[in-house]
Amino acid sequence: LTLVAQSPVDRPPLLGIAHLAVFVSNPAGARAFYQDLLGFEESFAVPATETSPARAFVKINDRQWIELIDAPTAGEGQLDHVALYTADAGRMRQYLAGRAVTVPEALAIGPTGDRSFTVTDPDGHRIEFLEYRADSRTGQDAGAHVPRTRISDRALHVGILIGDLARATSFYGGILGFEEFWRGSAANSPTLSWDNMRAPYCTDYLEYMLYGDKSAPDRRGTAHHLCLLVPDAAKAIAELESRPARKQYTRSIELRTGINRKRQVNLFDPEGTRVELMEPDTVDGKPTPSSTLPPPR
Repeated sequence: LTLVAQSPVDRPPLLGIAHLAVFVSNPAGARAFYQDLLGFEESFAVPATETSPARAFVKINDRQWIELIDAPTAGEGQLDHVALYTADAGRMRQYLAGRAVTVPEALAIGPTGDRSFTVTDPDGHRIEFLEYRADSRTGQDAGAHVPRTRISDRALHVGILIGDLARATSFYGGILGFEEFWRGSAANSPTLSWDNMRAPYCTDYLEYMLYGDKSAPDRRGTAHHLCLLVPDAAKAIAELESRPARKQYTRSIELRTGINRKRQVNLFDPEGTRVELMEPDTVDGKPTPSSTLPPPR
C-alpha cells in the first residue's frame, strides 16, 4: 500500500545495521560455523508456524544479530533480508510513505517482539526497519549471550548486489540519508565494483556490490555478505585455527589485503554466505583513494 502522508514527517534517526537474515538448509551446520567456529552464541530460537519457518538469532552484540532461517532459498541466493534499526519505526513508515515508497498498512510485531515493517529497495531486496523494545526478546537479552569467544563484537557493513547505482543511491542516499564515502574497482576491472554508503547517525554502512551481469542465485553468497570488524586479522586467524571446530571447516583461512588496503579474511558458512573479517584501518593508516571508473551500466 502506498500511503500519502497528511503532512511531511521528518526522517527519524536511522541507527545502524540490526541483522542480516540468511537461509540455511542445514541449521546444525550453520550453528557449528557461527557458534563453534566464530564463537558467537544463539540468543533464542523461534519455532516454525504454519506461515513462517523456524529462525535462530545468533548474537553479535546487543543491537546486532545474524538471523538464520530454516528454509530453502528464495531467488537471491541465501539472502532473505537486511534489517536496519531506527529510533521510531512508526515515524519511519510515515516518512517513507510520504516519499512514495510502498509501505505496509501497519507495523508488525516481529518474531523477536520488536516493532518493524519491510519495504523493497530498487533492486528487489527486502529491507526491514526495526525498532527495538525493552520488553522484546532482544531487549530482555541485553548483556547476555556475548561470550569472550566472539571473533568480533561488531558488524561493520552488509554487502548487497546492486544493478543500478543511480536508483539505489536515490533510495538509500536521497531518501534514507546514507552518504557515500568510498568507491572501489576490482583489479583490471573497466568499471566500478563497489560503492560504500554510510548510514546516518553511525558508522555502519552498506556496500553496493555492483554488477553488469548478475550472477546465478547459488553464487550470490559471495556478494551478499556480512563484514565483522576485528582489530587484528592475523590474530583472528590464529584464534580460529586454534578452535576445535576448525577441523570441520574445510576451506583455507587466508590473510589478504583488499583493494581498500585493509587486511581481511573471507570465511563462508555451509550455504556459501560470506563472512568477512576486516580491520578498521588501512595497512599504512592512509586513506585509499576512490575509484573514478564508471558504474557497470
